[in-house]
Amino acid sequence: VMRTVGVESYISDSGVIRYKIVAEEWDIFDKKEPPYWAFEKGIYLEQFDEELNPEATIESDTAYYYDKKKLWELLGNVRIENRKQEKFSTQQLFWDEQKKKVYSDKKIRIEQADKVIIGHGFESNQELTDYVIHNTEGIFYIEESTPIPNDSIRKDSIQ
Repeated sequence: VMRTVGVESYISDSGVIRYKIVAEEWDIFDKKEPPYWAFEKGIYLEQFDEELNPEATIESDTAYYYDKKKLWELLGNVRIENRKQEKFSTQQLFWDEQKKKVYSDKKIRIEQADKVIIGHGFESNQELTDYVIHNTEGIFYIEESTPIPNDSIRKDSIQ
């Protein structure tokens, strides 16, 4: 076991900084099977593009990273914002770095500028820009001037 307290770390890929990790505690269990990293007091991640501009932010109450599988499991109050300022929230999310996919079978809420989409199950590319939501429901805003078809209103309900 290795424990680090008060973490702010940068992770690079081929010499380019790609991620910033902030955590109160970071435990590494390299002798466990499978080995993993634990962020049991929460984690904050930022993902950067090639010019070090933030592309996404990720927060969760707890996170585990299985380094041999390159798989993240985020648990509890998972909140993500992508580069399109869409906000995602769920209670569990997996990020498979090898397949470059993000997914969950839990309830997910996505806030966009003009609507809120809720679903149960979700799959996406790792940039969270191309996604599929399963079992969807949502809140969609309409202009007040949009006519409502007559057959959808009970006549006796109009005052």
